[in-house]
Parts: sequence; C-alpha cells; structure tokens
Amino acid sequence: MNQTPLIDIRNVTKDFPLAGGKVSVLKGVSLQAMRGEFLAIVGPSGNGKSTLLNMITGIDHPTSGEVYVNGTPIHAMNEEQLSVWRGTQVGIVFQFFQLLPSLNLLQNIILPMDFSKSLPKKQRKERAMHLLELVGLADQAQKLPGNVSGGQQQRAAIARALANDPPLIVADEPTGNLDAQTSDDVFNLFSHLVDQGKTLVMVTHNDELACQTPRRVVVRNGLIAHDGPCEG
Repeated sequence: MNQTPLIDIRNVTKDFPLAGGKVSVLKGVSLQAMRGEFLAIVGPSGNGKSTLLNMITGIDHPTSGEVYVNGTPIHAMNEEQLSVWRGTQVGIVFQFFQLLPSLNLLQNIILPMDFSKSLPKKQRKERAMHLLELVGLADQAQKLPGNVSGGQQQRAAIARALANDPPLIVADEPTGNLDAQTSDDVFNLFSHLVDQGKTLVMVTHNDELACQTPRRVVVRNGLIAHDGPCEG
C-alpha cells in the first residue's frame, strides 16, 4: 500500500462569526486516512463532524491549518479551482440523494462526466451503464428519480459519485432516509468499493453502522475524542 495519506488534515480550526464574537466549531483537528481506508465520523449534532467533512471536500475553508487530499493543498484553492478539482477527485453522496428530477438515472450519472469531460463523449453512456450495473440498477436506467424507491435513488447517487472514478468517496448521512435493510445494502456497496481500492469517509448518526467500519472517528466539542475501532 502507498504510505502517503490520501487525506491529511493538519491542525485545522474553523470559526464562524456570531453577533459580538465567534464560535469555534473545529479546534485544532488533525486526521489522516490512507488509500483504501473506510472510516466513519460520528458525534453529537453541532459538534463539528459535518464541518470536518466539508474541509475534506473543500466545500468550506479552514480558519487556520492545512488540508491535503491526494497531495493537493485544497485549503489554498479558490472556488473555481475547487470546483474543477472536486469533479475528478472526490465523489459526494448526500442524505437527500440530490438527483436532478427531470433527468433519468442514466442521464444523472452521465452529467458529471459531461462537466469534467473525463471521457470521450461516446464512452460516457457505456461507463454510466456499467456503474448502474455495479449498483444493481441497469434495468432502471431510463426511469426518472421520482419513479424509483429511496434506496434505488441512493444507489444511483452512489453510481453518480463514481462517474469520474475519484479516489475518494465522501458520504454525508447516506442512510439517514433509508430503512434498515436498504441501509445494510448501501453499507455493503460501500464496503465493496473499499475492497476495490476506494477511500470512503462516511458521516453518520447511526453508531451501530459506524461500528461496522474498521475505523470510527468521534468528534466532540470540535476535537477528535476517539479514533479507532469501536470499543468493546
């Protein structure tokens, strides 16, 4: 295994302004993740776990500290640079799927390839169909998101996140709107992607789900309170 971390967060703080002052959401957090790791970030609401995730994806900038992903100093990039970088380096899976309702599942998965031009145009449909097969939705390719179940929408969203073959997949509460069986299916799909070499970071309120990952990072009061397998 390549021993250079895919994610390297160095002493990151994040402050948000408040009337008459500020609130510190991250207080000097450092975290590394290697290629092919699967980790869950958990913790009480408002304690910094989603902010930490936003540092990894470049959705938000640290107040101080450094964030490197696949060797790129994303803390030093502007919004335009980050948009281009995200297109090929990170796939994001959201709680509410965020598929475009007017496009069918196949078109939703082709769209990131159109934006980044990562493949010649004639190869994009073939790759999108391959990804739909990977998540068990090849027979649903022509359906609109509103005409398939929530679990199927989330699997399509995972396929979309894989469109440009990024090394990193980030999932923000990916099972929050799914029943227990469908949550297990999504988790098993994530595990399969990790087995194929992807690095996967999942934020979740579901501690039972988090304990199925090899590494559980607990964020509490803006600091990392635990980093390792579940206790017990």
